[in-house]
Amino acid sequence: MLQRSVFSFAQTTPREIVRSRISVPEIQQRALAHIPNDLLANIPEDDSQFSLFQGFQASLPDEPDSHTKKHGRHNARGQRLIGGGEDEDEDPNVPPSMRKLKTQQHSMSHRLDMMGVRKHMCIAEIHEIDNKIANLNTMRKMVLDRLAGLEIEEGELEQDLLGVENQIEDLQEELDDEAALAPKAPESLTSEEQDEAKDDFMSESIYQKISSPKTSKAKRVSKRKSMPVLHEHLESGSKIKELPAHGESITAMDFDAPWGMMVTAALDDTVRVWDLNAGRCIGMLEGHLSSVRCLQVEENIVATGSMDATIKLWDLSKAEYSPMDNRINKQDEEDEDGLAFENSEDAPPAPPATSMQDCPMFSLESHVDEVTAIHFRGDTLVSGSADKTLRQWDLVKGRCVQTLDVLWAAAQATATSTTDSTWRSTGRSTDASADFVGAIQVFDAALACGTADGMVRLWDLRSGQVHRSLVGHTGPVTALQFDDVHLVTGSMDRSIRIWDLRTGAIADAYAYDHPVTSMMFDSRRIVTAAGENVVKVYDKTDGRHWACGPGADEEDKTTHSIIERVRIKDGYLVEGRKDGTVGVWSC
Repeated sequence: MLQRSVFSFAQTTPREIVRSRISVPEIQQRALAHIPNDLLANIPEDDSQFSLFQGFQASLPDEPDSHTKKHGRHNARGQRLIGGGEDEDEDPNVPPSMRKLKTQQHSMSHRLDMMGVRKHMCIAEIHEIDNKIANLNTMRKMVLDRLAGLEIEEGELEQDLLGVENQIEDLQEELDDEAALAPKAPESLTSEEQDEAKDDFMSESIYQKISSPKTSKAKRVSKRKSMPVLHEHLESGSKIKELPAHGESITAMDFDAPWGMMVTAALDDTVRVWDLNAGRCIGMLEGHLSSVRCLQVEENIVATGSMDATIKLWDLSKAEYSPMDNRINKQDEEDEDGLAFENSEDAPPAPPATSMQDCPMFSLESHVDEVTAIHFRGDTLVSGSADKTLRQWDLVKGRCVQTLDVLWAAAQATATSTTDSTWRSTGRSTDASADFVGAIQVFDAALACGTADGMVRLWDLRSGQVHRSLVGHTGPVTALQFDDVHLVTGSMDRSIRIWDLRTGAIADAYAYDHPVTSMMFDSRRIVTAAGENVVKVYDKTDGRHWACGPGADEEDKTTHSIIERVRIKDGYLVEGRKDGTVGVWSC
């Protein structure tokens, strides 16, 4: 019997088995009602102490008092049923006031129970929201990692594209040269033309027939077609990178764009160029005889001012550097941070000796003392020096076109009020430890200059005269920056002041615990180095003050060095410290 059943089952096709056992409507119903295992695995455990009916009852809105009074008899009957069925209305011994109070007691107890249920429902919703937020944060981190990988691949692809374009240009030049040197087919000439050619043959200069030497091809400037945006999506205060850049205190630093090129100078008399994307030193700018006190980076042009009283300009587009050799995603077991330093003392690796040999452009030499502040825009550069002068330079001709005497300007400003024309007559005392010219910025014919007497002077370069003086600081001005409406200044008097350029009045001011050594702002934030191991950040949008940097983490017990210099562009913050370390943060 068993053999027959097995034999008959073997001769039956699977379609006939399904057709015989399950009807078509049942198949459709099962397909629609099927629940995946993933959903079944996410069913929460029923650990609530309240029933489904209590939750439903707690979700109903409370009845208004008028509705309760209108249906008081019906509610009282319901309360008796809930309370156990004791009919107190029919008991003549219970006074009406007692019945009313007990009814209120039952109602309040019921409402109190419902409030407890609602509280637990809110707590459950909070836990559910927290879980969703945690899941979203995990997903966000995964997407950020994917974005970082895409930006790295994008940079590599742009470098590959640049290499292919250079190869195409080289090949095209070779083809053009071959076409120019190829012999041409002789043309049929008449007898008169042949005679003229013979007469002119000896009269032509041979130098006209020799092709001019081929000029060196200008190197293609590597400009990114799309800017990295990873730092804009990181949490504010997130650490991006930390570079042991120098062995001594950072004196000046600047960068062209987020994840671009950075130039740093320190008291070790070196000027280093960095690839912020790869986190590596790509070369050194050599030529100054002493430490560089100030510098500025604008696209591929770098201007440096030194204690040797000279200003040098450099063109980074002529640097021999291939980012592909030092890309950040290079796998190295000994290089977890992507720095790959060769020695064990956290010193930067030695860049190739010839990587920056073609970068120097020219040198500006007119100051007789150290250069402490520079700023250039377009073809105009303005420098401030300890020789108590400001000099305007024409970068096209490479020469000084105007010299402004700050002491003379201070004397002219006070000539109407007193016969004493000394520097101290401005009402401020100098600080021996501060630079005479602490900060400058130029825009077209407008120049702002902050000096050691605490004054901020606005110059008109067309006339060489002081247009306005801003009085407010009680210490040397160490940093300034202006836009269309406001001028922000930082001083050794520990304060930051925001001036309205239209009226010359102070629009806002705030102070710190230590002197301000560096300051810069972007469209949203003002960042300040004020003698601490954190960068002080002031959010102009919501007026919030907060700290960013290595010392902002209270759980970190490590002693960090004091921050001396800060730069920020589009929320990408770079800070330089006294121990020579450079930190990069999302601000």
